[in-house]
Amino acid sequence: MNKYALIPLICVIFQLKSFVPLSGNNLDKINMADTVRFPDWVKNGVIYEVNIRQFTPEGTLKAFEAHLFRLKNLGVDILWLMPVFPIGKVDRKGSMGSYYSVSDYHSINPDMGNMQDFDRLIAKAHALGFKVILDWVANHTAHDHNWVTDHPDFYLRDSTGAPQIPVDNSGHPTDWTDVVDLDYNNQVMRDSMREAMMYWIDKHHIDGFRCDIAGFVPLDFWQSVRKELDKRGNYLFLGECEESNYYNAFQVQYGWTYFHLWEDIAKGKRPASGIDTLVQTDLSKNPANALKMLFIDNHDENSWNHTMQERFGPGYKTFAVLAFTLPGIPLMYSGQESDLAKSLRFFEKDTINFGAFASTGFYHKLIELRHDNEALWSGTSGGDYTELCQSQPTQVFAFRRKTANQEIMVIANLSQQETNVQWCPGQVNNAQYKDLMSGASVELGESYQLTLKPWEYHIFIK
Repeated sequence: MNKYALIPLICVIFQLKSFVPLSGNNLDKINMADTVRFPDWVKNGVIYEVNIRQFTPEGTLKAFEAHLFRLKNLGVDILWLMPVFPIGKVDRKGSMGSYYSVSDYHSINPDMGNMQDFDRLIAKAHALGFKVILDWVANHTAHDHNWVTDHPDFYLRDSTGAPQIPVDNSGHPTDWTDVVDLDYNNQVMRDSMREAMMYWIDKHHIDGFRCDIAGFVPLDFWQSVRKELDKRGNYLFLGECEESNYYNAFQVQYGWTYFHLWEDIAKGKRPASGIDTLVQTDLSKNPANALKMLFIDNHDENSWNHTMQERFGPGYKTFAVLAFTLPGIPLMYSGQESDLAKSLRFFEKDTINFGAFASTGFYHKLIELRHDNEALWSGTSGGDYTELCQSQPTQVFAFRRKTANQEIMVIANLSQQETNVQWCPGQVNNAQYKDLMSGASVELGESYQLTLKPWEYHIFIK
């Protein structure tokens, strides 16, 4: 389904449904946690979104296993599997349907294999040191999910009495005609959904969830799921949402605001200085350890809004550097390490051509830096963030991340013009740094001047 046009609404649209919205006095009853708790393996981890259907010619779980060693060598840590469930056949989109039209929460899509294949993949991934999270769709099901006939009261109804297709923020039906809305006023449905999620934790040993359009679902449901997860151990709970009070359930939310700001900067619509404003806003309004997932690509953007290269132009790798070095946790999408320059069809088979893995060295260096340099770690485990004053704030963005033991400085020309940059007084002490990408030793001080080519960046390590 095409979710792209609705992404900015994912944290508010649930107020239009028939359950009581979490706003006004209801919101006051939800106490913001002082500190978000996430598993230790998240602090320096890198998430990699796996599109099983398109990853190999076979499009199966078993075929994907062959890539585990390559991804291990690349350095990614957390594998996010896009939905692996059977896909509805009623009103199916395209010949293969949407991953997000789920007809059975307890089974594997036969196009991808079977449960034994899934369990073997999880076991092999764990043996290699990966964590694996599963994409969960809690807002709606396919028309031919068994709940539609066995539990018709689990669903919202339209004016004709039929199960309701999801609506937009104006109350108009979306084009998600292959799914129908669940009713979160129904406690039995809630319990059934939570049980289905715990089935994959208890029986199939996944390490957490990425929760699709999390803002369409009431916060108190996600809180109940989080309580069940916490009883069982340390799990990653990632919500496709961007709202402070949802950190009462999720440790990680989407950085959509960063993504769209970067798009505007790449197109010359906004100045580079807007990034610091956004970072400062996030750090001030969200609880400690609350993480934003930062990215330049994912399945929605790739399929519905063109490629990285089309969105960000020749500066797409410069924005990838920001995704890896700003406060948060970085995400890579399937094929990003190969400079994926193709919008993958969403409802059809469309195999990724990994080619010669053109950007592997670039991403490998960024991943190693995140693993080894505690200044880049997530939340309170990482370094303080400070914007660095310099002579070209409209075109150039520079910042420092620093702990007691380690420090990095990033400076990036986010424009199509070559520019000369000089530090403001008092910003940089005379010291030796290493340039990550070139390996060169550089002494940075107040008198140091840089001439940056269009989209040129430097990561200086001390």
